[in-house]
Amino acid sequence: MAHITLLALEGCFSSAIANLVDGFWIANAWHRALGCDAQPLFETSVATWDGRPVRAVGNLLVQPDAALDAVAHTDAVVVPASMPLPERAAPGIAPIIDWLTAQHQRHTLLASACTGSFLLAEAGLLDGKTATTNWQFARQFRRRYPKVRLAMDRILTEDGDILCAGATSAVMNLGLHLIRRFGSEDLAAVCAKAFLVDPHRDSQAPYAIFQPRKGHGDEKILQAQQWLEANYGDNVVIDELAARVGISPRHFKRRFRKATGETPLGYLQSVRIEAAKEKLANSRENVNEITYRIGYEDSSTFRRLFKKHTGISPREYRDKFCGLKVA
Repeated sequence: MAHITLLALEGCFSSAIANLVDGFWIANAWHRALGCDAQPLFETSVATWDGRPVRAVGNLLVQPDAALDAVAHTDAVVVPASMPLPERAAPGIAPIIDWLTAQHQRHTLLASACTGSFLLAEAGLLDGKTATTNWQFARQFRRRYPKVRLAMDRILTEDGDILCAGATSAVMNLGLHLIRRFGSEDLAAVCAKAFLVDPHRDSQAPYAIFQPRKGHGDEKILQAQQWLEANYGDNVVIDELAARVGISPRHFKRRFRKATGETPLGYLQSVRIEAAKEKLANSRENVNEITYRIGYEDSSTFRRLFKKHTGISPREYRDKFCGLKVA
């Protein structure tokens, strides 16, 4: 029997914990139904540092089964998302980090969902490893943990004995991975159907929304950003934009990248792709029309750039998100 410990923190997302408890219960039921064994395959327990209840987001009370120091043995520990972002200096976090570090030294499988990866990174457990988190927090993660190889396009990463899932909803993909690891491929396949979860969903890229950095304090670069966002459909010449804001072209490109983290051309492409995503989801314009509207003349160039940014073709994006607002 595989024992899974679900770590509950103040401000955690209780849905991740509840979904996994339910998911492993369903896995046990299917394990029996498939005639594999009458005994449960998974056992779950919810633990807090001191064994006391914690308040999840929305003020929901999470009642634990045990304190962390009472967990004598576990095969895997799952850290759910929590807000605000975990920091070592936050009250009560240091002993949890010490416990996670001790579990890692025992070769216990550690896993995180969404911002739970911040806690593993705070412990230094992700240094030199490939990890992921939710795309909304990529900028903060890279700034805080430069030693981690952040695979921002991935929904699920595995590096050694550490797993990271990219969003709270992706916790079910994480659950399927654990069912496959501690159970079997057949059990994971039937559970994927029971959960209505696509086991082949592996990229966050189609879901990400471009979030330009604007709080940098460089007014001229901010003017350039605003101009690009208002005129992305025009024939944009970067050197002319530099002249518009009164900066030499070479200095403008260097200053733009320092302020925004993007080259001017890369920024323009991101703005255009975001506009294309909105049109694909909320209009009936065909790809050629959208290509022209966002400033490109060649639809093959647009398709190539769109797939580079989103991981899927314009047609696949429309099929997935048609009728849904993307921003």
